[in-house]
Amino acid sequence: MSVRLIVNTWRQAPNLIAFLSGALMVLSFAPFAWFFMAPLAFAGLLHSLRNATPREGFWRGWLFGIGLFGGGVWWIRISLNEFGNIDTWLAWLLTAVFIAVLALYSGVSGWLARSPVVSDQVVKLARRFRTARPAAPIAANALTTPTDNCQLTTANFFLILPASYLLLEWVRGWLFTGFPWLNLGYSQLDSPLAGYAPIGGVYLVSLLVALSGSLIWGGLHWRGWRRWLAAASLAALWLGGSALQTVQWTQPSGAPFTAAVVQANIPQALKWTPEASVQIAQAYLELTREQFGAALILWPETALTDFLHDVREPLLTPLAARAREEGAEIVLGLPVLNLKTGQYYNGLLSIGSHEALYAKRHLVPFGEFIPLRFVLGTLAELFDVPMSDFSAGTSARPLLQVGKWQAGASICYEDAFPHEVAAALPEAQFLINVSNDAWFGDSLAPHQHLQIARFRALETGRMLLRATNTGISAIIDERGRILTSVPTFRRGSASAVVQPRSGATPFIGWGNGLALGLSLLLWGIAVLLERHDMRKHASQPEERNRC
Repeated sequence: MSVRLIVNTWRQAPNLIAFLSGALMVLSFAPFAWFFMAPLAFAGLLHSLRNATPREGFWRGWLFGIGLFGGGVWWIRISLNEFGNIDTWLAWLLTAVFIAVLALYSGVSGWLARSPVVSDQVVKLARRFRTARPAAPIAANALTTPTDNCQLTTANFFLILPASYLLLEWVRGWLFTGFPWLNLGYSQLDSPLAGYAPIGGVYLVSLLVALSGSLIWGGLHWRGWRRWLAAASLAALWLGGSALQTVQWTQPSGAPFTAAVVQANIPQALKWTPEASVQIAQAYLELTREQFGAALILWPETALTDFLHDVREPLLTPLAARAREEGAEIVLGLPVLNLKTGQYYNGLLSIGSHEALYAKRHLVPFGEFIPLRFVLGTLAELFDVPMSDFSAGTSARPLLQVGKWQAGASICYEDAFPHEVAAALPEAQFLINVSNDAWFGDSLAPHQHLQIARFRALETGRMLLRATNTGISAIIDERGRILTSVPTFRRGSASAVVQPRSGATPFIGWGNGLALGLSLLLWGIAVLLERHDMRKHASQPEERNRC
């Protein structure tokens, strides 16, 4: 009876299937990292859209997004409520609105997959390529009649959904400053598909995840040679990724050195209180003294909460002198105030053999600055977040001179934007990321953020050093593997040998262009297949209603 109930639910409840598919997709991301769930969940989305009208396509795509983001980024509530001083009910409301807005992207992709507007354009393009005698007008009209179940052929539906999902995922990564969280590609960090990351980045892997889901769906629903073609294509895709994982895209450059990351585990509620500044500084100094002997010691984002000019003489000048004695470079996060303009920045400072500074360029809306403050008016006052009026850094590229090395620098969620991290290459010999994920408590966020950081190492072929306030701090190799780490909510440090590297992966040259180009290519293939189906419908009108 239970099996029959499951089967009936699968057939009769596409809305539920769409929502559950999105919720199950969360299991493919850290900390669960069940990478195989991602293509299976996408196949579930595809199934829920079968025979849907455009309106139903949007609704089911939106429900998929609600399941995905509702289960994956609910932790936004923690920063708003517990550390942003917003009432609990309002924090949950704002989080729900945020999730509903994010779900619109997958909703639009569902609409595109089932929209007669898309079919109209495909038919028009197909007509341009037509070399034989014109097909009967009835056949063309049949493909775009809303009441016809064949308004979008299996070929179009099968290819347009992965392409549209990827394109909307890319738009989500930059529109309104961007929120590129839970991109499908991140779920494959430990799967064979990760082999494609150095070639086309996370968006290419996202596309391949979606395409894998389509192939799984096709293999289950098609018959004859189409089923075998789907199985063979899926196998080739994953075996190809596995083979690419053996390729060395970058080369060692210079002597290796020992690096350490320190994590003082300062509670977020205590971090920004003025009376705690001395205690915080002492905690980092103690951890640093334990790691002298390492050539580079990395502190987290805003490890020091006082402005640079306030702590330079009493703390940083003697610390830099000690670092030179020990043959070490120290990189630490702290706010930097421009005394002339009054603007302040989220800074990353390197001291030791010489001093260099990087200021964060991509700020977090409502966390580090209030967008459209003049429009929001009193609503902006709800976001009572410490130091929430930073200015963006103006450096052309995210490079930081650390002793004799050039490092690619990113602060907090800057590492979620692959093109911004890639802008430091090929000069950067390794990557540095500092963050403070304490804003999100004991949730999925620190694990998801570490997964993103690991992907940047894999894309660029560079080792990455990551120090955070409450975890997870780690040293990651050029293949995205964790060499050593400090768990969440632990005070401690970790060290490993870091090998500077040179050269560039194909992704550095191609960027996101390859993934976007392949998405458009899928649309082009859909055009050709649509042309074939138009001819088939013209010659065999009785096939028109067989979808």
